[in-house]
Amino acid sequence: MPKSRRQKLVSLTKVSKKTREHKGAQISELQANVEKWKYCWLFEVGNMRNAHLKTVRRLWKDSARLFFGRGALMAKALGTTPEEEHRPGLAPLARQIKGQVGLLFTDTEPQEVIEWFKDFHQPDFARSGNCATRAVILPAGPIMQHHSDPPEPFPHNEEPQLRKLGLTTVMRRGIPTLENPHKICEKGKELTAEQAQLLKLIGEKMVTFRVGLRARWDSATGEVEEVTDPGVKLDVDVGSVETGHEGDDSEMISE
Repeated sequence: MPKSRRQKLVSLTKVSKKTREHKGAQISELQANVEKWKYCWLFEVGNMRNAHLKTVRRLWKDSARLFFGRGALMAKALGTTPEEEHRPGLAPLARQIKGQVGLLFTDTEPQEVIEWFKDFHQPDFARSGNCATRAVILPAGPIMQHHSDPPEPFPHNEEPQLRKLGLTTVMRRGIPTLENPHKICEKGKELTAEQAQLLKLIGEKMVTFRVGLRARWDSATGEVEEVTDPGVKLDVDVGSVETGHEGDDSEMISE
């Protein structure tokens, strides 16, 4: 009897496993940048968004090289012990590579780097699991979208989605309307997926993408200096920081 062609599972993605040669090439690339640049910065990311990290890469592309991804691979490239370190003094920096961190190689002087990252922050929408930084209450009346200036009411065809997300709406002259105020979230409480989606729909941004600087290795002295300036330190007590996974199989991104 011929095999049925129905209900056949077809994989639409094909991810090749990283080979030893591939990982070796990435380690060599990292070590080549250790030799090329004067400073190596260890940075961390708060509220990771790929689009914003790409902006950082683009703005620094002429004066730096950025690596972000597999922490275990980056640590191995630098060397975590005095015997293994690629250049003198790198081991203390390599041992701090944990979580959602990356490396920035540059010749730019330290104070200029610190001042640049102090000023760089990008507001974005919260996601499920983030903590609300403020209470948001929708007033009675037409439900407004704040993506535009001035704000505009939601179109009639989006009312089913608003109701699905928990709003008790009625239609008034073709506009989704609330008869009573509706509290979307409370300050300090973890957001559900529905709350995060509502905040995004109305245009309410609650988190900020930032790059924090942890430490800097100086090739001239072989010393690692911890960054103490509060302007480039991330507030780890805020629940909106999304953590990464050290040593996973994700691709290390460099540019």
